[in-house]
Amino acid sequence: MRLSVPGPRSLAGQLFAMQAVLIAVVVAGYALFSYVSDRSQAEEAATRQARAVARSVADSPSVLAATRTADPSAELQPYALKVMRDTEVDFITIMDPRGIRWTHPDPQQIGQTFQGHTEQALRGQTFTETYTGTLGPSVRAVTPIQDGPRVVGLVSAGIRVEEITQRVQDQLTALLGVAAGALALGAVGTYVINARLRRHTHGMNAAELSRMHDYHQAALHAVREGLLMLDGQYRVALINDGGRELLGVAGDVVGRSVAELGLPAPLTGALLASEPRVDEVHLTASRVLVINTSPVSGGERRGTVVTLRDVTELQSLMGELDSERGFTQALRSQAHEAANRLHTVVSLIELGRAEEAVEFATAELELAQALTDQVVAAVSEPVLAALLLGKTAQANERGVELMVSEESSLDDGLLPESLPARDLVTILGNLIDNAVDAAQGSVRARVTVAAYTRTSVDTPELVLRVSDTGPGVDPEHAEAVFQRGFSTKPAGPGGRGLGLALVRQTSQRHGGSLTVAEADGGGAEFEVRLPLRESGTAAEGVPSGVPAVRGAGGDA
Repeated sequence: MRLSVPGPRSLAGQLFAMQAVLIAVVVAGYALFSYVSDRSQAEEAATRQARAVARSVADSPSVLAATRTADPSAELQPYALKVMRDTEVDFITIMDPRGIRWTHPDPQQIGQTFQGHTEQALRGQTFTETYTGTLGPSVRAVTPIQDGPRVVGLVSAGIRVEEITQRVQDQLTALLGVAAGALALGAVGTYVINARLRRHTHGMNAAELSRMHDYHQAALHAVREGLLMLDGQYRVALINDGGRELLGVAGDVVGRSVAELGLPAPLTGALLASEPRVDEVHLTASRVLVINTSPVSGGERRGTVVTLRDVTELQSLMGELDSERGFTQALRSQAHEAANRLHTVVSLIELGRAEEAVEFATAELELAQALTDQVVAAVSEPVLAALLLGKTAQANERGVELMVSEESSLDDGLLPESLPARDLVTILGNLIDNAVDAAQGSVRARVTVAAYTRTSVDTPELVLRVSDTGPGVDPEHAEAVFQRGFSTKPAGPGGRGLGLALVRQTSQRHGGSLTVAEADGGGAEFEVRLPLRESGTAAEGVPSGVPAVRGAGGDA
């Protein structure tokens, strides 16, 4: 026969058992205390009752008169029995000074010697004692009957110990009934409370809860994604290491309101929103975050769970992919156009017009080479030069002329390591995409790019300026145009309103500025100024090496 060892009980079960035992111990202890206390009180009450009855009988004039007769028992026996019934004592014995009984509950004992002590009573004192007589153990009082100073008789009144015990038992029975009711009520209340606790703890015991807490803490700090939990008043209840890093907060933020964390206004608004948010893109000082919020409710709002994902690198790759797609489309169009021109050259040769064929072919080469020479001469930094050439081809495909202004001058190696070319691609690429979008369809559609360095207040800075011939920017929207989600054009598949926000983010990360104004020939002119710091002196509060980001073109 196998003996099954019961597993650990749930935390609720352990609490229920502990509370039930505690209630039982308290009730038992109180019952025992009450029994001892009530017995002592019952004995004291019986003693006082016996003493009072004995004194009343001894002081009765009829009793004193009966002691002087020849047969005191004839008058005293009926009297004693009546007083016993009226006062609820077990016996009243009236005797002569020698202890010979005149009265007794048992008539057979009349004339017999009293069993007990009488010395103090013979000296005129009333005393009490517990003594075993003919009726068994009893609490009795003995007092003298005095005729002046002379003791002419004695009175003893008593209550049997058995009767006292019965009284205590009756009281104890009532007490135990009340205690049992209290225990039952306490057990029911404890069961109800612990049933609710079992629901909250899912029936798990303390060891399981402790183990789950350890797993929870390990998982919370292991995941790279940010996790933020807010209470019903939008105070931070919990934040993991990833959340601190992604939001850029330090110190003890638990218990603080979201509005006090110093986050960008759009991000703060999303965290304070009562409705859930799904895959919303938000910008911080140095990152692009995707947030999801989910309210925690159970009849009333209890808080919000927020997850944060860093998509800075992903956004950068998406931007680069968009650029590659644009380059591919431009190359496809140019290949198609080159095939047409090649057919033209071949046809001219077949028609015997060789000189015209050579002139036609060299003219196209000279135009392409002139464009390359113009860009490289103005901007010899290889990454930016390649970007401008690619954007020029894309703009031409869309009917927009992209020009590099004569004031442009940016030599290779001029940029410090703290200002990587990748961030410049983010800034210039988004500005050109927006400008081409704005200029497309306008009369003499043109985008002009300027890139040069200058010294301002003894600090060298890089200036990137992009202007277009589009409709321009409404002065009322001069600030809103840099906010994420703002756009004057219909939303595309990837959304709008991110490009200029990324440009501002990147500029501010390097301590620069971004402004918009009206261009000389109409349209909008965006200008970025970036201080040229030495390597390792990035903008205060922004970690070096933060990945640059590229948004989808045309977000303004």
